[in-house]
Amino acid sequence: MKASFKKLGLLTAAAFALVACSNGASSDDQASSGSSAEPTKLKVGVVGDVEREVWEDVAERAKDKGVDLDVQVFTDYVQPNKALADGSLDLNAFQHMAFLHDFNGSEQQDLQPVGYTYISAMAAYSDKVESLDDLKDGAEIAIPNDATNGGRALLLLELAGVIEIDDNAGISPTPNDITENPKNVKITELDAAQVPRSLGDADAVVANTNYAVDAGLNPFKDGIFIDTEDLAKVGTQYKCIIATQKDRANDEAIKKVVETYQTPETEAKIKEVTDGADQKAWSDNDNISADYKALDEQVKAAKKK
Repeated sequence: MKASFKKLGLLTAAAFALVACSNGASSDDQASSGSSAEPTKLKVGVVGDVEREVWEDVAERAKDKGVDLDVQVFTDYVQPNKALADGSLDLNAFQHMAFLHDFNGSEQQDLQPVGYTYISAMAAYSDKVESLDDLKDGAEIAIPNDATNGGRALLLLELAGVIEIDDNAGISPTPNDITENPKNVKITELDAAQVPRSLGDADAVVANTNYAVDAGLNPFKDGIFIDTEDLAKVGTQYKCIIATQKDRANDEAIKKVVETYQTPETEAKIKEVTDGADQKAWSDNDNISADYKALDEQVKAAKKK
């Protein structure tokens, strides 16, 4: 795959539903009315134990900003966005920007990113071979079954020389876009949470870091191939984010949650619970709205080819 989107895919490796207080004040009023006001109650959806642990720490510190943050844990990548869209959540924090963009397009939604959280490498793991080069003819490789993470997994396999992908596939290729498969590997698509658990059955798996860590794996210690070993080079597409509904993006309470997350305390907690597998993705110069718009334009341009 020689197109510019291959570089984007390889190098560029969620919502709060406001719970009204008894006095009927808005979240902006409550968040700015001083310590005498009741705390603003918000719900954030996360996926997996790793993110739960990080967000419970954030929730404890958010109390000092007048926000009572309820961390709700999901077990898949589908429900958190649906819950955000229907107002069951105020925020969610489990996905990278490419995943959010894909959800918005497929579900005709307009959820918005409001802050970066962390960046993760995607890695291949195996308990049968020490290198993807050692895979036998007809080997089975398990990958996530959602468009963006599955596409990223296929791009990893192309980078490793296992397959080749059609240049026109864009940033989220599917198995149908494989043009060369010299080892006749079988691609098995599974729910992302199940991919690390299939390690004993498949010859290799390509897994998201959060689920890999939940399964006791570390991409830098256990991975046999990593799509980028320098997480600082991962662009906005695969940076994980905090998302909310479009009309909530400027809520003061939500801004306070983002501010509480994007702190040295959270950075330290991320490194602690992931054993260094994840690193902070935010900076002082972020313009996440512009980044999302740029991604949207890139995807639209790819579809015209």
